[in-house]
Amino acid sequence: MLRVVVVVAVLVVFVYGLIDLIRTDPRQTKGISKPAWIVVQIVLPVIGAILWFLIGRPRGTAPSSATYSHPIAPDDDPDFLRNLEIRRRKQAEADRLKKLKDELDAKERKAAEGQPDTESGDPRGSGDTQGTDEVK
Repeated sequence: MLRVVVVVAVLVVFVYGLIDLIRTDPRQTKGISKPAWIVVQIVLPVIGAILWFLIGRPRGTAPSSATYSHPIAPDDDPDFLRNLEIRRRKQAEADRLKKLKDELDAKERKAAEGQPDTESGDPRGSGDTQGTDEVK
């Protein structure tokens, strides 16, 4: 039983070290080049992985893909927040323009029907003189 645990632990260390090495940016490896580290880990599985973690791995990073650019939370991303504000402003402007267009369409409809324009203060509407032939 103890042999199985030791073999599994050795296999886990080897695989974890190799995957971590493969996912690391080649410019950030220390000591020797990335292909050389891969050869060391394959030739000396446990010792290679231990050496990778002690010597070759970049410092101050989390395991695995920490050396690559990773997504951050939207509320921490200034580009996302900037784009969100721009979209909000564009939507507000589109809503304002739609409201103005609807008001203009309503005025044109009233003018076409001959109804007085109550907003402009002109009791005759839009200048339509039909029906104003009163006898004095």
